[in-house]
Amino acid sequence: MRRFELVSSVEKDYPLPKRATSSSAGYDLSSLYDYEIKPGEITLIATGVKAKMPANEALFVFPRSSLAIKTGLMMSNGVGVVDSDYYNNEKNEGHIFIPLFHLKNESVFIKKGERIAQGIFMKYEKVSDEMDLGIKRLGGFGSSDV
Repeated sequence: MRRFELVSSVEKDYPLPKRATSSSAGYDLSSLYDYEIKPGEITLIATGVKAKMPANEALFVFPRSSLAIKTGLMMSNGVGVVDSDYYNNEKNEGHIFIPLFHLKNESVFIKKGERIAQGIFMKYEKVSDEMDLGIKRLGGFGSSDV
């Protein structure tokens, strides 16, 4: 049941995330397009993928370890959390975006297909007396507090 899929607007031959080695915990997430990121700018990088997972899991998105050192980029939210109900949401189909903040003084370029982050599927627990909230997710960034 756990898998990556392409969002409907992406060409069918675009590669899905994969692990670099058999012992890698993370699936490499790549840029769908070329981007120029200017100093001090936050840019949402489209990956072209969505993630389907069981209800008791989330996909945690971390920057690749070399991202800040090589480019001066960091994820503006530190770590991204993709909840299971983000998949196929009404607003953006569950398209995963990576928010990058640029620390250096000159523009940096991200190329299409460049690996920028890694996603790790993890199970989580709920408190025992918590009831179903009955709230349906409608969108992406910041949508759960609307």
